[in-house]
Amino acid sequence: MATGHLRTALWLAELGLPAMPLRAGKLPFGNCRACTRSACGDRPHMLAAGPCQCPAPCHAWGAATADPDVLISAAWAGAWRQAAAVAYHPGGAGLTVVDLDNAEAVAWARQNLPATKTVPTTRGEHWIYRGTLRSVNGVRPGVDLKSTMAYAQWRGPGTGTIVALPEVVRALAVKESTAIRPEPGTVTVPPPVGGGECRHRSPAYLERGIAMAEQRIKEAAEAIHKTVYRTFLAVLSAHGRCGCLTDAHIGRLFTAAQEKGESLRHCEAAWTNALTSLGM
Repeated sequence: MATGHLRTALWLAELGLPAMPLRAGKLPFGNCRACTRSACGDRPHMLAAGPCQCPAPCHAWGAATADPDVLISAAWAGAWRQAAAVAYHPGGAGLTVVDLDNAEAVAWARQNLPATKTVPTTRGEHWIYRGTLRSVNGVRPGVDLKSTMAYAQWRGPGTGTIVALPEVVRALAVKESTAIRPEPGTVTVPPPVGGGECRHRSPAYLERGIAMAEQRIKEAAEAIHKTVYRTFLAVLSAHGRCGCLTDAHIGRLFTAAQEKGESLRHCEAAWTNALTSLGM
């Protein structure tokens, strides 16, 4: 018998929205371990709005599908039994979600963005537009853009009529992408992650780098999303390709970010975006 969340996912699939289950905390199920952090190379599939071709349901946003046979397959059964919510992949349906995370962000949107379909969330609203772009977190305080290579929790059908993605939103994505892109020449092409000789002279070098990153996050007075992302980017640029980073190091960075109010979801998204920006 289908669970309520599975029934919702099947309904979304009928509407052409690639759906996926979420576990507690609005986190995706791991599914195929080979797909973690896009290790399976699923990005080309997403750019074509197609599914990952892995033998198991892909990882995170790559698992979203509008194929009802996949949604009801045995490979998904355990996930649906444990699911706490349903998400969908906006980019796979040709959509962009402007995720407004607080009242101030909602007020900004009402003053600056054209009216479109609006969905209430726990702390703010989702504004949904027709068209896709690169997903970017923290384009301004309390505002994330979710489209390709991202998922958004299904909060209901909302109200209003979807309109075309406005230039003001596209401009935000381009501005943020330009602002956070590493300077040309600062990132070399080293050995694969974890596969090269460690270039750090002592464990103290790595420890100092992690401690400085923690401090940078803790001292951030504003633009927390952007600070967390840029800090993750800096750590990965310096330490991510030689295999020195451990789960304990990453956990320290996530803890510092969560103590500043970042959700685990935002931490995972920022880490994945940093990996993608560096080609890891």
